[in-house]
Amino acid sequence: MHGPTPPLPLPTDRLRFAMPPMHESVEDERRHRKERLAGALRIFGRLGFEDGVSGHITARDPEFTDCFWVNPFGMPFRHVTVSDLVLANQDGQVVEGGYHVNQAAFTVHAQVHAARPDVVAVAHCHSVHGRALAALGELLEPITQESCAFYEDHALYDTYTGVSVDAEEGRRIAAVLGSRKALVLRNHGLLTVGDSVDAAAWWFVSMERSCQVQLTAQAAGRPVRIDHRMAVATREQLGGDLVAWINYQPMWEDVSRSEPGLLG
Repeated sequence: MHGPTPPLPLPTDRLRFAMPPMHESVEDERRHRKERLAGALRIFGRLGFEDGVSGHITARDPEFTDCFWVNPFGMPFRHVTVSDLVLANQDGQVVEGGYHVNQAAFTVHAQVHAARPDVVAVAHCHSVHGRALAALGELLEPITQESCAFYEDHALYDTYTGVSVDAEEGRRIAAVLGSRKALVLRNHGLLTVGDSVDAAAWWFVSMERSCQVQLTAQAAGRPVRIDHRMAVATREQLGGDLVAWINYQPMWEDVSRSEPGLLG
């Protein structure tokens, strides 16, 4: 006797797979970036990346490309809504919104945005493990699949000059970043960039976790490095902004479903 006929595979075009959306108008794209920015801030708050009033995520406006949406100064990340976001120009002057912005942080972000027209979003927070690695003045080592995404694609800003409030300091940071996706700011913390809010946010989350893994492994023993050829190959597979966007979607789905008030 023959057993039951096994079910046939479904056509792949009937399976859902999220990809970055296309926008029909600049207004739609602006709304999308603001929603993702508010969501990313709430996620950062959940993950404990907030430290007092330190920390920013900026998103370039799709129409006024020398202006950037940013979280309001002093507002808890986990309370930010779309309507709370502030639009500031290249000089940090508020052009839309009802709150101040953190001028020290915004100065750095503005210079990174100016140097990198391909970058939509910049993320910088004083996360615990990022600061710990920064205090050592070290880069991430290729010791895990995730850290390989940053292999030869992040740099160390090897100086500390106090709270950065001048444009020249921002330009120096942007110059060290170059075309890379991330920086370790010595004695300070981490900074990541992406061609979407989702990508920049994912790189920050992944970099912070990679810092934690590296510090834990170093405390336990001597981490085994992945060899150069395999580290490069892994980065080529996992180190692009589209992969970052895809990796970030579970976080976005979680925060947007569980905290729909963020869209207000």
